[in-house]
Amino acid sequence: MITQRRISGEVRAPGNSLFGYGEVGIIMPNIKVAIIDDSLVFRAFLTQKLAADPAIEVIGGFSDPVEADKHLGTLRPNVIVVDMEMPHMRGDVFLKQALPKYPFLKAIVVSSLSGNVFNAIHAGAVDFVGKPGSQPGYDAEQFVADVIQKVKVAAAANTIKPFRDTARTYAAKLNSPQGVSRSMPGSTSKSIIAIGASTGGTEAIIEVVKHFPANTPGVVIVQHMPPVFTRMYSERVDKICAMNFKEAQNGDRVEQGTILLAPGGDQQMTLRQDASGYYVNLTPGAKVSGHCPSVDVLFESVAKTAGRNAVGVILTGMGADGARGLTNMKASGAHTIGQDEASCVVYGMPMVAYQMGGVSEQLPLTAIGSAVLRRFTR
Repeated sequence: MITQRRISGEVRAPGNSLFGYGEVGIIMPNIKVAIIDDSLVFRAFLTQKLAADPAIEVIGGFSDPVEADKHLGTLRPNVIVVDMEMPHMRGDVFLKQALPKYPFLKAIVVSSLSGNVFNAIHAGAVDFVGKPGSQPGYDAEQFVADVIQKVKVAAAANTIKPFRDTARTYAAKLNSPQGVSRSMPGSTSKSIIAIGASTGGTEAIIEVVKHFPANTPGVVIVQHMPPVFTRMYSERVDKICAMNFKEAQNGDRVEQGTILLAPGGDQQMTLRQDASGYYVNLTPGAKVSGHCPSVDVLFESVAKTAGRNAVGVILTGMGADGARGLTNMKASGAHTIGQDEASCVVYGMPMVAYQMGGVSEQLPLTAIGSAVLRRFTR
């Protein structure tokens, strides 16, 4: 018999909508969790902390993926928390094998500063958490809080991917003659694209920008991600993208052929304009809509600076960050696109934006890149 427990409004079952605000008295089954990490001390620590949450039941701990694989089919956990660096097999390699084999599994990855974490996300992990000490001021208490939140998100997430190209396929498509030479008669020096995403966004962003040829108008992005990881992600996507994809620095110009990703940390990114065109401004700031950098902050600056010359896109993610900003973009004359529920890992941010009236058109993820380009090629 499954015990029913009442928890905060972070997870809804059935379905995968996550609102991220208020106590809404949702009832859902216990989340059964297994931990895979080669450190006995770390497994014991995380087991104790997770088990203290009334919505979570830790049902197993394993020292390596090979041992875990012997028991997952019997235990049937809802979520596994997987270390990246382990004996016998790296976490991302294990997930590439295990997730197709056990379709009931959702995965959260625990990682030190390693770009391999994005291989795990591409393999199907819902999200990742940096280990304590992976960023300044990131301690064990915050780490535990993040793991608990992400486990709850993963339990309700939609992990059926509408796309599954490899990096090599991305590169082949983007660097084809048709890909890099697409005419854009509808774009001007004032045209700009703004994108916001959270959980599930690292893969969703690639699915969108893989459609963009090298002469696409400048793109600015906020993806909720820890510091340092934004740099590693930028370097990864730059290798498979026709545009120049980089972690933004203060004063970077937003120009044709360039994608700027807001760095993770304690700076908000806004769009500014001078006689030479657009540029980004990075300034230390408090969290807005629960995040720094915040999608709302970026989108609201795009609404004020670019108005009807902008296209705004809000992708998969928990909570409501970006919904208000996208609504302001639409009110200023921008065309706005929201990812639909069926293709979202977490239908939170796009849902709230849609309910607020901020979405001009709601589309499946695989259609969004082409829809953005149509604004400049018609």
